Amino acid sequence: MERLERKNLTITWLNGGVTHMDGGAMFGVVPKPLWSRTYPHNEKNQIELRTDPLLIEKDGYRILVEAGIGNGRLDPKQKRNYGVLEESSVEKDLAALQLTTDDIDYVVMTHLHFDHAAGLVKEEKGKDMPMFKNAIIYASDVEWGEMREPNIRSKNTYWEKNWKAIHNQVQTFKGEKEVIPGLRLVHTGGHSLGHSIIVLEHDGETFLHLADIMPTHAHTNPLWVLAYDDYPMTSIKEKQRWQVYAKQKEATYLFYHDYKYRAIKWNERGDILDSIEREQYKYSE
Repeated sequence: MERLERKNLTITWLNGGVTHMDGGAMFGVVPKPLWSRTYPHNEKNQIELRTDPLLIEKDGYRILVEAGIGNGRLDPKQKRNYGVLEESSVEKDLAALQLTTDDIDYVVMTHLHFDHAAGLVKEEKGKDMPMFKNAIIYASDVEWGEMREPNIRSKNTYWEKNWKAIHNQVQTFKGEKEVIPGLRLVHTGGHSLGHSIIVLEHDGETFLHLADIMPTHAHTNPLWVLAYDDYPMTSIKEKQRWQVYAKQKEATYLFYHDYKYRAIKWNERGDILDSIEREQYKYSE
């Protein structure tokens, strides 16, 4: 497990499983000769997308960012279509940190697509149960509404079985929500109508998780947005807005999906000043 450590702040990336999605869909109208220079693909034109939750331990609180794909939440056809070669080991990783799922205070969800939300629920004795039973789960009110009443397009990713067992734990917000001092969810829209990002400020440092409006390090170009985005022009606008903010704050970007990087800090020219790489990625080179 990779960790970012500061005084009174630790961010640990847990193994939430992996998907392999179509590279063309993940880069939208960007031609393959361009995006393939920055992100590798397999023989099926799929790219590796981690689904690894971030455990933030700050000032005595334990906050999980996203929930991974869980275990047994996808059927064989879905696993094949989404290139799922590995499911979640979040419980095992928490145990290695001498924690359990009961120790999580908050789960903050940027959005509720299956690859972020399936790990919120587990099956016990044939019944769906909350994975993090003591946690408050935050999502924007717009996202929660669409999760429960998806449209003809979004029903493929908003699954009833991912929300019914946890609906009593969910608290929604409009616009912006400070979860704990220094950590806030901000509604952006774009990837989905209710999509949010996470801004973490601690001892003069700023960390940004732009979620799926910038899912990997290869999506820094504001115009490189996903074919999956419901509102691509909003994704472009919000990515530009928060990239300006990141430059002003000299922020570090945090990633949930990236196959290689956990965190990156860029300079004004786009050079990497500092980064955290996945150890498994290093070993496989």
